[in-house]
Parts: sequence; structure tokens; C-alpha cells
Amino acid sequence: MSNSNQSNTSSKSIGAGLLVAFTASLCCITPVFATLAGIGGVASSFSWMEPFRPYLIGLTVLVLGFAWYQKLRPRTQEEIDCACEEDEKPSFWQSKKFLGLVTVFAVLMLAFPSYSGIFFPENSKADKVIVVKENDILNAELSVKGMTCTGCEHSVNAALNNSEGVIEVSSSFERGIVSVTFDQTKVSVDQLATNVEEATGYKVTEKKIIQRNADALTN
Repeated sequence: MSNSNQSNTSSKSIGAGLLVAFTASLCCITPVFATLAGIGGVASSFSWMEPFRPYLIGLTVLVLGFAWYQKLRPRTQEEIDCACEEDEKPSFWQSKKFLGLVTVFAVLMLAFPSYSGIFFPENSKADKVIVVKENDILNAELSVKGMTCTGCEHSVNAALNNSEGVIEVSSSFERGIVSVTFDQTKVSVDQLATNVEEATGYKVTEKKIIQRNADALTN
């Protein structure tokens, strides 16, 4: 294989690796940036891609691994003897430095769910003095369809934390459950469900209100 063909193959592998890594992260990136941009209704647009994420991650590793192999493999005697090998100097886009930058970017994209929380401030309600009568406090569980990663959790938490009367929120994308503590004199569980759907695009399939006396009602 000539140096030109080898460089072209490596360049294609780099481009493919970059594209696949970005695609694999769309289901996690979209909820975060959609919420931050104030267009949370599109947060669930790529949630359908979550089942394919492990395969896309594997494909990214294979493609970038092949690109690195092309860069690092020893040249054959035929390639060394080829005059064009000595005359051609690869551009920055075909260099190991660029491949290294692409690899770092791909790793950051694939690991996005693990650090997506840095884009959201800590629960701002924790710094506020909220006066609530004990009898007015309710706990609710919302079953939310569409959450696929921690980025989705942060988006749902942000939507609820911005709702009046909400005291505490925690979400689990694995269980598809959001637990919220709120002041029933300021907001209803139906309004909380509506806020989640309007702000994120996810569907609330069930609402369970848990009163202080442990009695439960399912709506």
C-alpha cells in the first residue's frame, strides 16, 4: 500500500471514528444542551438510539483502533523503497497529533453521561429558606418514559427544580422513576407531570402520590 493510499485510509478512519463517537453520544448530549438552551421539548429526540449505544461505542473503538494501527504499524520494505514515501509529508489532518485529538474528543463524547452534571448547578433550592407546613408536604413518584442516561436525569431534575413548591428531586433513569417532594399548596402532582413533559419531551406514564401518613394514591 502506498503512503498516499495509507494516508487516505487513515483519514477516512479518523472521520468515521469521529462521526460514530458523536452519534453514539447524541442520546445523552441532546437532553443536556436542549435544556440549557431552553428548548427542552426536544430533549427526548434521540432517546430511541440508546439501545444502539453499546454497538456504536464498540464501532468507535474498532474504527479508531484501525486508524492508530495504520499510523503506527511498521512500513514494509516496499514502502520504504518507494520514492514517494520520502517526498510526501502528511498534512496536519493526516497526522498522529490530529488522530490523538480526535481520540480524546471521542473519549469525552463517549464518557459524557459520567460528567454531564457539571452543566447543571447544584440544587439551588438547598440555599433557600423554604417555609412549609409539615401537613402540606407530599412525596410523589413519577414514572417517566424516555430517560436513558444521567444526562436525562439532570434534565428532568432541572425541570422540576424550576417548578414552584418543589423541595427536593431525585431521578433514576435505570428505573424510569422520579421522586419529588413538594408543597401541595403551591403545586399539584399533575402540574409537576406537565412541567416535566413540556420541559423535556419525556412522557410521564404514571403519577403516585405518597402522603406523610404513608397512604398512597395512584392517578
